[in-house]
Amino acid sequence: MNDTEPDLPPVETMDPRPQPKPLFHFWRCFWLTFLVVSLGYAWHCFYVPANEIAWENDYASAKQQAAKADKPILLYFTANWCVPCRVMKRQVWADSQVKELVNAEFVPVAIDVSDPENAEVMAAYAIQGPPVTIVCDSQGKVLDWRAGRISQPVFLELLDSSH
Repeated sequence: MNDTEPDLPPVETMDPRPQPKPLFHFWRCFWLTFLVVSLGYAWHCFYVPANEIAWENDYASAKQQAAKADKPILLYFTANWCVPCRVMKRQVWADSQVKELVNAEFVPVAIDVSDPENAEVMAAYAIQGPPVTIVCDSQGKVLDWRAGRISQPVFLELLDSSH
């Protein structure tokens, strides 16, 4: 042998490079899938499309407008943090048939239950929490109501029954 060559162990005795463990790969895929599914679910729960309903923000002005137009009032008690409210906004309020009917036949009022200024209206209608949908005559007398999340067909039935 040549004196300049280093003494290396034979290739057969060298340890091969450590292989990644298959269990590590499984958990990496598991947590990545979990993250994607969780983000998709969060987007689904909180995504709300824009709707074209002419909402009134003030109950008193809506009552005056309803008396002038001789239309019933549609009260919708909601909150930004309310997931069933967001689902209704996505499945019911964004529907074109609902939009046309509500804008033509009712004076719609969205009442935020988180706002302390709406406490008087909530007490008048004994509202405990959102979502609650109430159809009233132009004087504010309750004609029909539903509590909780309702579907588009049930909502249309509510509107038809209160006419």
